[in-house]
Order: sequence, then C-alpha cells, then structure tokens
Amino acid sequence: MQEIYINYEEVEWKEANGYPRGTMIKILREDIEPKTFLLKLPKNFHLEAHSHTVTEQHLVLEGQYMSNEKIYSKGSYRFLPSRITHGPFTSENGAIILVIRETQ
Repeated sequence: MQEIYINYEEVEWKEANGYPRGTMIKILREDIEPKTFLLKLPKNFHLEAHSHTVTEQHLVLEGQYMSNEKIYSKGSYRFLPSRITHGPFTSENGAIILVIRETQ
C-alpha cells in the first residue's frame, strides 16, 4: 500500500448525492477501503433513520448534530456498526464531519 497525502483545504466541496439538499462533500479517499470523506451539513439538516451494510465512523470537526436523542459536537467520535439503524440526524446550525466507511 502506498502513502496517501491530501490537503483537504485544497479539495473543492461538491454536492453530496443521496443526502438532503445543501449537503456538501469532499472525497478524500474512495478508490480503496476505507472510503473517507468530509460531509458539510447545512443549517436545518435532517436525514431519516437508516442503516448501512458497512461500518461508519464519525468525527465532528465543526458544529454539531443530533442523533438518537444525543448531541454530537466538535471533537465527538462515533462508531456505527453495520446493519444497525441509526438516526434520524438533525443539525440546526450545520456541521462538518469526517466520515470513514468500511465493509468490515
């Protein structure tokens, strides 16, 4: 495996397909596992409860979001096992989240 270097500030935000309108994404790594990206949640973000066939990790870099009646603010880390329903997700003022998804 080769080292990967990306300065995320040099990557442009793009519309995040499959997420509510206004959600933006910066893909940091998607060609090999784990898929790694930044999600920028807009103000008044809402995403219904759902599950994945993959594990997902969140690290809140800015702002906060609420899920399962808990608030996850800057510095919060969350591990979401595969096939477990999580959400709904809301964010009143928006957030930026580092997301790592892998099939394990």
